[in-house]
Amino acid sequence: MSAFDLTGRLAVVTGAGRGIGRATARALAGAGADVIGVSASLEASGSAVEEDVLAAGRTFEAIRTDFADPGAVRALGADLAARERPVDILINNAGTIRRAPAAEHPDADWELVLQVNLGAQFALTRAVGASMVARGRGKIVFTASLLSFQGGITVPGYTAAKHGIAGLTKALANEWAPHGVNVNAIAPGYIATDNTQALREDPVRSRSILERIPAGRWGSADDLAGATVFLASDAAAYVHGAVLPVDGGWLAR
Repeated sequence: MSAFDLTGRLAVVTGAGRGIGRATARALAGAGADVIGVSASLEASGSAVEEDVLAAGRTFEAIRTDFADPGAVRALGADLAARERPVDILINNAGTIRRAPAAEHPDADWELVLQVNLGAQFALTRAVGASMVARGRGKIVFTASLLSFQGGITVPGYTAAKHGIAGLTKALANEWAPHGVNVNAIAPGYIATDNTQALREDPVRSRSILERIPAGRWGSADDLAGATVFLASDAAAYVHGAVLPVDGGWLAR
């Protein structure tokens, strides 16, 4: 059996309805995992991500949860942690972004982004991770960002949250690695998703971004598939607390 084989494992993917989350669910199913997809607006049945997972011959369950609602996130964590079939892989991908200059950045935008991108991530991981620690195995992968390393422009809340994700990844790895739980993160580069649509539609920003990417193109959500399967698999058994950039070389420039 390949060290990358996920057959028989159960993966939870948050933000699964589109973009990076959908591609992640598709990649994990392709490697053999059954999938629980979680999103604030995920259809109960017939979603595109469900079709992807079923086409790979795996099972799919949809759960609708609003990550802006702390109570709903705690309830989700309690549900997943108490199930008879345990969660083997948790992909913390749900996120949102709000753009406004720092001097004018609304409190509401700051609070929303910190809740969805950091507070909810910790609450869910605390619940599911505790059950993994008790069993002595599990894989947790956060979606970090280039803004886990850099400051960005007009996105102070997003940057603060993604720096927080990088720190949380390391903090949890320190505590849970001795218990057989791998906690890591992927830092996507400039990926063509809804979150980057405003940048791609701005000819000046888009050109300046592309000029810095050694690979010479925007990434696609599927470019993250290999890194995701790796970190979710036994091949990454000795990888703990890593924040892995998948960025076309952006950080190397």
